[in-house]
Amino acid sequence: MPAVKRPTLAITTGEPAGIGPEISLKAAWALRAEIRAVLIGDAAFLAMIADDIDPAISLVSLSLRALRNNGLPDFPPDRLVVIDCPLAAHVVPGQLDPKNGRAVLQTLDIAIEGVQRGWFDAIVTAPLQKSTINDAGIPFTGHTEYLAHQTHTPQVVMMLAGGTAPHLRVALATTHLALKDVPAAITVQSLSRTLEIIHTDLQRKFGLKRPRILVAGLNPHAGESGYLGREEIDIIVPVIQAAQARGMQVSGPYPADTVFQPKYLQDADCVLAMYHDQGLPVLKFASFGQGVNITLGLPLIRTSVDHGTALDLAAKGVGHSDCASMVKAMQAAARMVACSGKSP
Repeated sequence: MPAVKRPTLAITTGEPAGIGPEISLKAAWALRAEIRAVLIGDAAFLAMIADDIDPAISLVSLSLRALRNNGLPDFPPDRLVVIDCPLAAHVVPGQLDPKNGRAVLQTLDIAIEGVQRGWFDAIVTAPLQKSTINDAGIPFTGHTEYLAHQTHTPQVVMMLAGGTAPHLRVALATTHLALKDVPAAITVQSLSRTLEIIHTDLQRKFGLKRPRILVAGLNPHAGESGYLGREEIDIIVPVIQAAQARGMQVSGPYPADTVFQPKYLQDADCVLAMYHDQGLPVLKFASFGQGVNITLGLPLIRTSVDHGTALDLAAKGVGHSDCASMVKAMQAAARMVACSGKSP
């Protein structure tokens, strides 16, 4: 049988003062037989961290100019490629420096360009610090929003996957909103589009021919026939019925306090929660540190970890961070590449 070609993943190494560089190196090295990892960050800084992790880690530095002129070179499994994106200031682990904000953002730009040019099959992002980029004078609300803006994508959906059941996936109708703003943000149009994005990407990027989606209600007891709110009656039920009429396997609305029972999940590929803290506490309780953050709706594959920059761990030095979520994120991206037919 012919050897299975490894997908090429762009790994943005995130906030340099956090654990992103360390977990990126650890996970990429651990999975080097399965993926071709191209790390994007400051080459000298990453080489220093790699040496502290394991002197056996072999890095090959590549400039962006050389990449644009000659494309991505082939490299064997015992090498990791680093696209050099120099930092502006010396890094003190655990201490944020706005001078490095622009370089951190540039790693995302390089990753996006690389997917568009065909250098990479997918993007995996280590955690970054939003405040550092904003303090550098660049308005920035997060990875997801930035990727959507840069790829001209009008709407994306945040989904986390993990838990003891491999298929436990929770998508969100709204993300980082104050609770008081959630009801107004849930409209027939936005919810319909959210379901379409989930359904399409579960088919194209996860290989599910007829994905089964459970929809949570917004109010306690899914509104209790209107006594606890009418959003279910006026918005959620009509959207579900319209999706069913288009042939989608969508059901609900289910009360959020019961939809995550095994008897429902065993027949589901994804649960659509109405807001951030309705769905994610359940998933993170089941899988924190090993979950995967996935952005649906983009014209590219992007996964990430389920945690933040962990500045406190970075301040303790190399060796204190766990790369389990980064490993899962890289493996999830590789599976999605295979399912979407983007393998080299």
